Amino acid sequence: MRIKKGDNVQVLSGNDKGKTGEVLEVIPKLDKVVVKGVNVRKKHVKARKQGDESGIIPVEVAIPVSKVNVVCPKCGKTTKVGYSVEKDEKVRVCKKCGAKLK
Repeated sequence: MRIKKGDNVQVLSGNDKGKTGEVLEVIPKLDKVVVKGVNVRKKHVKARKQGDESGIIPVEVAIPVSKVNVVCPKCGKTTKVGYSVEKDEKVRVCKKCGAKLK
């Protein structure tokens, strides 16, 4: 997968189209990512122990990787991720401006 945990991404389609957020979790087996503040659902939680609170909490749910693109920190645009080899090391780069991605 070209998207890593901690990347800043923008949603390309769906109800949250145009929203940006940080990738909290990557699920390669399902080709999905969890993005902070995107695809938020309500989860009903029951108190398991005495003293725990029950209620309805908002939870970010995974979305397909194909619906998000990385936002380049240098040019600020959504971009595809390319690779280049520097000093025997594979580095992710922005396809639009060529800047290194973290």
